[in-house]
Amino acid sequence: MTVLSSADRDNAEKKVKSSYFDLPAMEISVAFPQATPASKFPPCTSDYYHFNDLLTPEEQAVRKRVREFMEKEVAPIMTEYWEKAEFPFHIIPKFGALGVVGGSIKGYGCPGLSITANAIATAEISRVDASCGTFNLVHTSLGMLTIALCGSEAQKQKYLPDLAQMKTVTCWALTEPDNGSDASALTTTATKVEGGWVLEGQKRWIGNSTFADLLIILARNTTTNQVNGFLVQKDAPGLTVTKIPNKIGLRIVQNGDILLQNVFVPDEERLPGVNSFQDTSKVLAVSRVMVAWQPIGISMGVYDMCHRYLQERKQFGAPLAAFQINQQKLVKMLGNVQAMFMMGWRLCKLYETGQMTPGQASLGKAWISSKARETASLGRELLGGNGVLGDFLVAKAFGDLEPIYTYEGTYDINTLVTGREVTGIASFKPPASRGRSRL
Repeated sequence: MTVLSSADRDNAEKKVKSSYFDLPAMEISVAFPQATPASKFPPCTSDYYHFNDLLTPEEQAVRKRVREFMEKEVAPIMTEYWEKAEFPFHIIPKFGALGVVGGSIKGYGCPGLSITANAIATAEISRVDASCGTFNLVHTSLGMLTIALCGSEAQKQKYLPDLAQMKTVTCWALTEPDNGSDASALTTTATKVEGGWVLEGQKRWIGNSTFADLLIILARNTTTNQVNGFLVQKDAPGLTVTKIPNKIGLRIVQNGDILLQNVFVPDEERLPGVNSFQDTSKVLAVSRVMVAWQPIGISMGVYDMCHRYLQERKQFGAPLAAFQINQQKLVKMLGNVQAMFMMGWRLCKLYETGQMTPGQASLGKAWISSKARETASLGRELLGGNGVLGDFLVAKAFGDLEPIYTYEGTYDINTLVTGREVTGIASFKPPASRGRSRL
């Protein structure tokens, strides 16, 4: 076998390439003038049953404000950053000025939104770009909410005001390489030493972690064997975070591998309200509702894009919207969005009245994300070849839904949470691992 030198390889490539091989890509509006790309986002046409009437004036104002921001500031750049798998850091100050960061947290510079308004904001962000939705959910519904619910008064005053304006960014580190669905079995350790704690371990898939100013780390107390929470500063000695590459979805989100090697955390940076894994449930109850609204927003955007595309794109002398099979698919997508919205809205009302159970939240997240996958799949069919291009949103949404289908509890795990609630029988572990045979 002949191994070519670097110079020989370059010469071989030059012989293969045409004179126009390295020209930049044609502008999408020139290459495909018959339909408008997602950089000019379509108007919202998915509220077929007028759900907007169910919202309070405050909630409607939040929807309008977030929708205008996302369509104007994010839609024109999202495909470029998704393709590069980079985050558009220049939008963070504008994001912080929206008045939705911090969600339902009251005081400390936070907006104190209703759960429904928080959910609507999540949907409107994700309608245009799911990665921005995840960025805000990690920051607000995991990071900030953990400090608000489990932090000391001093911690709240120290961190929440800047986080609410996105002057600083946070992340929430639970998942580990060996513990995903079985998160309560986490092995990162926290050992008490004079004046503080020493953290050792590894975390994986942590959104925002590569640039977060404040990392919330969940670790096992080596004395009590219970899970505790800790606030770790960016660039702390012994802390390393590296980006996870090669994702097919949520490519703008900067997921990272976190390595903690003898990281010292002062006593005042331990979260006093996290003394067991169960203490994280009050945070996850809210975040799971918010995550259920992400696929609602994504599906709204997919429907809106397809609705416009089918009227613009012509084949056989007629717009695609004129063909029966295309109308049938579009209407099925529309029906999914109506049902998803109603389930999400009801979850918010159950939470606001203190009636929501973990099983209800899990069923909502599982069912809504599964219907969103179906909706994106139908949209991908309707757009034909353009259904695999990020320029027309649907392919990007198709990919973005895959990690959402998995995080905050996979579809299967969430159904088991609901199954346990309705049957009274837990079935997370096989019988053998519970030390008991079916026989």
